Amino acid sequence: MGLLPVLFIAVGLAMDALAVAVGLSLRIRWQSPRQFFRLSFHFGLFQFLMPLIGWLAGAKLQRWIEPVDHWVAFVLLGVIGLKMVHESFGSHEEPAGMGDPTRGHWLILLAVATSIDALAVGVSLPLITSNIWSAALIIGLVAAGLTLAGMYFGNRIGAGRARWLEVAGGVILIGIGLKILVQHLGLAFG
Repeated sequence: MGLLPVLFIAVGLAMDALAVAVGLSLRIRWQSPRQFFRLSFHFGLFQFLMPLIGWLAGAKLQRWIEPVDHWVAFVLLGVIGLKMVHESFGSHEEPAGMGDPTRGHWLILLAVATSIDALAVGVSLPLITSNIWSAALIIGLVAAGLTLAGMYFGNRIGAGRARWLEVAGGVILIGIGLKILVQHLGLAFG
């Protein structure tokens, strides 16, 4: 597989970061370019690191996973996608008394929360690409870019649409999982 599936995965994974950035923008008036930088940098950094950590964990388990790798990818991407769709209908309110979410422990908690799905995806990335480093870099850059876009346009698009962005991200991940399963089972048509 080439660049396009990695790009779709990156966009799917970044939907959490985009939705959080939009949600924060609905309740906080951004004061400085530093806030834009801090939030987008940390979301991108964690989205870059998590697939690498997942890949390292998966490499240690490779000989047991290889015979069923297509099922593992399908299940991981499907569960993550379904989780994203399910959570998109939950509450998107931030904890009271958060203060500036681009500083301190809130920044780290938000960065981990928006990138934890990328950890599981990292286990299945070797099925999609042979260059894990470029895939992780693409995932991180897309997350950083969509975080910036979410912060910038958050006040304009509204909370209802942010929810549907998360649904779209989940559906994309489910679709990629199905594609991997179909290809490995030899069910591809045409």
